[in-house]
Amino acid sequence: MLSTRLIRQLAQSALLDRPLILPCVQLSTQFRPRPSVNCLRARAPPNQATSRASSSSSTRWKNRQGRDRFAKEARVAAWKSRAAFKLLEMNEKYRLFRAGNTVVDLGYAPGSWSQVAINRTSPNGRVVGIDIIPAQPPRGVSTIQGNFLSPAVQAEVRAYVQDPARGRPIQRHGFSATDRGISAEELESQETSYLDRERHASLIPDPSPGDAEKDVENDAAAANKWVSKRERDDRLGRVVNVVLSDMSEPWSQTQSFYVRSVTEPYLRMMNTSGNAFRDHAGSMDLCLAALEFAFDTLREGGHFVCKFYQGGEDKAFEKKLRKLFERVHREKPESSRSESKEAFFVALKRKADATKEEVFRE
Repeated sequence: MLSTRLIRQLAQSALLDRPLILPCVQLSTQFRPRPSVNCLRARAPPNQATSRASSSSSTRWKNRQGRDRFAKEARVAAWKSRAAFKLLEMNEKYRLFRAGNTVVDLGYAPGSWSQVAINRTSPNGRVVGIDIIPAQPPRGVSTIQGNFLSPAVQAEVRAYVQDPARGRPIQRHGFSATDRGISAEELESQETSYLDRERHASLIPDPSPGDAEKDVENDAAAANKWVSKRERDDRLGRVVNVVLSDMSEPWSQTQSFYVRSVTEPYLRMMNTSGNAFRDHAGSMDLCLAALEFAFDTLREGGHFVCKFYQGGEDKAFEKKLRKLFERVHREKPESSRSESKEAFFVALKRKADATKEEVFRE
């Protein structure tokens, strides 16, 4: 039944030639006509619903982070993010780092893997991080901001690591007892006396001349082999001991370029797109680029670690790794969330005789 107000408006429209403005009325679910223009104008803007969804997603993320023990431990231990525990777990299992190593961290932001690397390679180690987004580097880490897929950026990284002194802590020489905080009496007590050294030497049996000559020859052969291997690597530009890749491919930005030029790329690279096939394909492309860089820069016996999202192409990539490294492992660390498709390849001990054609042949 029509209301009195609606009948009056119909009459005025017919008799006085006035425009008919229909009110927005709530009808039953059985009959919902298309709303008029005025109704649409009265409704809330579409970004309000988006903002509610965004707020809900943010709340779920905060709740998950609050319950995550690794996120809590990362804050307590002053790691940049919970991802540090993934690398710590893999290093505990495979002994990736040694003191004095040169480490290249691809996609280092926010810097938790670089923190672990600089901690495990000290003293005299160096870590070089590369990322396309700006981020404050951890203490002691050298970083280059740029797109790793750019040949110019890769050339800059190679030039940086070619200098063995760049990126290493400055060493002080000639420390005195007072510089080390040791008194003269303590220093004297720590030094072994001449008589003690002589007494210790007398207890060691003298080797026979034949054994001594063999030992000298074996030591010389081993030293020559090590020096020749190192010289060959240096000549080929292979000066890196460990290559880490924690890169992720971002999805395209579609709006708000003028206000989200920094924050939005960071958020897009820290999260998956939600499309499993797209995430897997993007991670495989980045892993392949990282492997090509590792082939050119990694020393014989060096290690390679890369993150990927599981899918149909990872087995083909694993075959490439096995051609270049002696051992290859798939890892899903405890700190990696069980619902995530994220996993890691840990490739140990680069082979000396692997060629680029053999490794990257399709």
